[in-house]
Amino acid sequence: MSDISTPLVAFQGAPGAYSELACRNACPEMKPLPVNTFEDTFSAVADGSADLAMIPIENSVAGRVADIHRILPESGLFIVGEYFQRVNHQLLAPKGAHLESLQEVHSHVQALSQCRAFILRQGLTQCVHGDTAGAARDVAEAGDKHRSAIASELAAEIYGLEVLATDIEDAGHNTTRFLMMAREQGIPPLDQVPVMTTFVFRVRNVPAALYKALGGFASNGVNMLKLESYMLGGSFSATQFYSDIEGHPEQDAVKRSMEELAFFTEFIKILGVYPLHPFRNDR
Repeated sequence: MSDISTPLVAFQGAPGAYSELACRNACPEMKPLPVNTFEDTFSAVADGSADLAMIPIENSVAGRVADIHRILPESGLFIVGEYFQRVNHQLLAPKGAHLESLQEVHSHVQALSQCRAFILRQGLTQCVHGDTAGAARDVAEAGDKHRSAIASELAAEIYGLEVLATDIEDAGHNTTRFLMMAREQGIPPLDQVPVMTTFVFRVRNVPAALYKALGGFASNGVNMLKLESYMLGGSFSATQFYSDIEGHPEQDAVKRSMEELAFFTEFIKILGVYPLHPFRNDR
């Protein structure tokens, strides 16, 4: 268990990653803890090495983050909050480098795709790394003034790189949604609204099962904000669904909807009940 005076929030990636930026902004009272993989992030909370995990779930440009939907339900953790981090990509290079002399750009594949127009204009060769901050670290260590990295301004500060171009992302709305995960399920009081309920489920293998299972949400006026499917165990016939709905499990309309869902499913697991982030009100 981490020291109670310095609670830790784990994130995947090297120091300076956008996930660390989300940790600093969402949990300023906590110390960010970098780990190598998403599995390590969940494990750090499960074994008490960290108090929270900051997990990217989807991006407004790139869509959902690969593997998270598979790992999250089996983690044994609960969603206790969400946070939306604006992603501003910066072009970083060793001190003394010039934009005109750059030949390569290093970053995560999603960051490269999110800055495609800028990269094409500059005629840079793309080099894929595991994460944006790791790319910045590697460029700093190499010290080659022909190499650059796409990463955060925080990464530039940490690794001593110069910012040669700011906000180079193609889409002005580029935002990543994060989930905050904890060992205990902190369900807000029924009178605290609005809240989100996130769950996964598998429907029974009968005709129109999904259509019938979701009918209760429509008839009871429950707003379903997300519904995604993904394969289980490499099977093309076993599908699990991930869903976000607006409402509390103890609200009558949500209760009735979940009861109807249960009638047509073989498995339901609530992953968390948590406040909706104010960012949603600004959309």
